[in-house]
Amino acid sequence: MRYFLLFSILFIGFVNASENKEVLLIHSYHKGYAWTDDISKAIEKNFSEHKNIELTTVYMDTKRIDDLHYLDNLAKLYKEQFSNRKFDLIIISDNNAFDFISKYYDYLFKDIPVLFCGINDYTKESLKKLSFKDISGVAEAVDIEKNFELISKIHPNLKNILIINDKSITGLAVKKDLTKIIEKYKKKFNIEYTDNLEINDLKVKVSNLEKGNSAILFVLLFKDTTGKYFTYKQSFEEIREVSQVPIYGLWDFYLNSGMVGGLLTSAVAQGQTVSQMALEVLNGKDIKDIPVLEKSPNLYIFNYNELKKFDINIPKYIENPIIINEPSSIYKEHKNFFIITIITISLLSIIVIILKINIQRREKLELELSNRIEFDKVLLDTIPNAIYHKNIEGKFLGCNTAFASLVNSTKNEIIGKTAFDFFPEKIAVQNTHIDQEILRTFTTNSSDFTFYTPSNEMKHIVLNKAAYKNIDGTIGGIVCIMDDMTERIQQKQFLIQQSKLAEMGDMIAAIAHQWNEPLVELSALVQDIQTSYLLNELKDNDVENFVKDSMIQIKYMSKTLNDFRNFLKPSTKKVLFSISKALNEINEIIGKQIFYSNINMNFNYKNKDEELLIYGYENEFKQVLLNIINNAKNKIIEKKLPLNKKGEININIQRAINYNKIEIIDDAGAIDEKIINSIFEPYFTTKEDGMGLGLYMAKIIIEDKMKGTINVKNDKNCVVFTINLPFKEA
Repeated sequence: MRYFLLFSILFIGFVNASENKEVLLIHSYHKGYAWTDDISKAIEKNFSEHKNIELTTVYMDTKRIDDLHYLDNLAKLYKEQFSNRKFDLIIISDNNAFDFISKYYDYLFKDIPVLFCGINDYTKESLKKLSFKDISGVAEAVDIEKNFELISKIHPNLKNILIINDKSITGLAVKKDLTKIIEKYKKKFNIEYTDNLEINDLKVKVSNLEKGNSAILFVLLFKDTTGKYFTYKQSFEEIREVSQVPIYGLWDFYLNSGMVGGLLTSAVAQGQTVSQMALEVLNGKDIKDIPVLEKSPNLYIFNYNELKKFDINIPKYIENPIIINEPSSIYKEHKNFFIITIITISLLSIIVIILKINIQRREKLELELSNRIEFDKVLLDTIPNAIYHKNIEGKFLGCNTAFASLVNSTKNEIIGKTAFDFFPEKIAVQNTHIDQEILRTFTTNSSDFTFYTPSNEMKHIVLNKAAYKNIDGTIGGIVCIMDDMTERIQQKQFLIQQSKLAEMGDMIAAIAHQWNEPLVELSALVQDIQTSYLLNELKDNDVENFVKDSMIQIKYMSKTLNDFRNFLKPSTKKVLFSISKALNEINEIIGKQIFYSNINMNFNYKNKDEELLIYGYENEFKQVLLNIINNAKNKIIEKKLPLNKKGEININIQRAINYNKIEIIDDAGAIDEKIINSIFEPYFTTKEDGMGLGLYMAKIIIEDKMKGTINVKNDKNCVVFTINLPFKEA
């Protein structure tokens, strides 16, 4: 375990170490020199956000000492100092460091990429002379012409301008550019250039400048002609002390010493730009893909105190100048507070306006909603169907006038009550179970029930229910539309009865056939008893046999009448009944008539050992069978078959998966395909004296009342009627 921990610590340390980046920053000048310090501060600020960068800074101090022997010893010192360190990047600032790295690169930092900043007199040729190519950076270039343009704009009455410089490397480089500019502007005002005066003589010259129409362009002054060395502040402040005219410059480090300003070369901008390039290199970008920024990132910067002292206005063509030492106003001191306050007030104002608009909109919507609610109430009350809605607990939330009339209550009396308050318990319990299933599955449901109103009027109602959701997505409750089917059912029942009466002729003929044999038997029995009586051969035993045999025939005839009477009665409710029993009773009524019509009627039970049951209306079901069988019988009779050939009516009965199937097949010939799809339509008939109700009522009974199906098809020369009826427990 200890070895594992040790290995983990070493591994993590190795990973962290591999991620660290080491950067060496070489300054040409010394610490405390404003230009150098500003570059360092900008680089350190950008690097501070990246904890994996370790920055090492060294100062060449070439403002104070700058000879070949010193530089050679400095290279040896760096060789000794950095021999055991591997840098990822070298950054150099200003020309002396650039010249140093050009000479000692292979000796000190071979194969390490280099970035430069603060380089005066930059040219592409200066890079081509180098022995290495992994270099890029930021050029430093003072823009003398734009500063001359600025001074002439600020001082339109300018007559004299004094340019102060020294003979340092930088000073000499600037002098080259100044020569061209002086030539261009010498016709506009008098230009005097000096770089060879002792400091006291220079101060005298400055003090003698004419106030109001003169200005100074201070370039550099680190040494006077006597060799006296000055810090950047000392030389400028001595000149500033005796000057009565505004002083402009080319570098930003003189600003706080009393310079007015100008388009200044900024050490901060140099440091920021080169540090951004450094981050790209450290993040893996090839330094060759980073072009040199040849245009120096100079900025218009001004000193507020000097602007005010000489009553100077910055030209309008300069956009967003930087002004230092500007006194803080209440706004500037609390700028963030004011901005936040203004933004807050603006946001609050916008919110108030939005809320006002929203309130107006809501008021409008509420008015429209109120109107819509009133309209919906009137609409619901004009609908003849009873409608109500209730919550998930089963309590009524509202209804229309039709529902209130149905339960003999007012709307207000209904709200908050349940179905148990208005309907029989059995019906209420049944509907409660249906409601629970709808709420659980979020589906629709259609069911029916029959009940008696408070006025003892029987109603047959179909309920169409669906669950509804609230705006938040929760289930709100159930909506129900009640359809009063009483009148329609009565009309259908009337048509069914009318259809039965239409079959009356065939029924009476069938009964006549049924009674024919028992009447013949009774006639023979009466004759036998009469003969025995006349011949005095009548015995008690003969009378008993006569009575017994006569009663058998009379009971048979009575049963036939009962079957006929039962057939005529309408079925009032669904019952579970046997298919075979219904078929046998049909056979009892019309069997003899079928037989005497030279037709064989066969009952084929596919499930011989099983009693097949149907849940529905028994008499109406028998009416359907009777209608189809009678139609088949009449069609066979119309064919006028020879006596030696009989017609066939086959009735197949079998159980399917979810229903019982009954097929009635006759060989009376196929139905014309043009009319086969119309035979179930009301009042459609091919008989001259037909009413066209038989098959229409058969379809109503099977599909509408018993929830099954009935259809017909031709099978060669036969017609097949197929009835499918569901079976379930009563």
